[in-house]
Amino acid sequence: MTPAVVTLYRRPACGLCDEAERLLGPLMAGLGASLRTVDISASADLLDRFGLAIPVVEVDGVEVARAPLRRSALEGALGEALSGRGDAPR
Repeated sequence: MTPAVVTLYRRPACGLCDEAERLLGPLMAGLGASLRTVDISASADLLDRFGLAIPVVEVDGVEVARAPLRRSALEGALGEALSGRGDAPR
């Protein structure tokens, strides 16, 4: 099966977004997923969609978490989302 894609929607100079990226980095290797970051300030559609709700985390296009993100909750949400794909580590 193809590795899951975890998308972090963020914007520049966002402390919460920086923290989310720091949390996600080490989790990706353990979960066998890849991290993609998207700057919402580059798209009017994404700005309308997310506004100030960033950071937002999606797995394969499905939202699993949004600000404020805590490591334990993020690990649980990612593990649950990936287990439905058959990709979660055992």
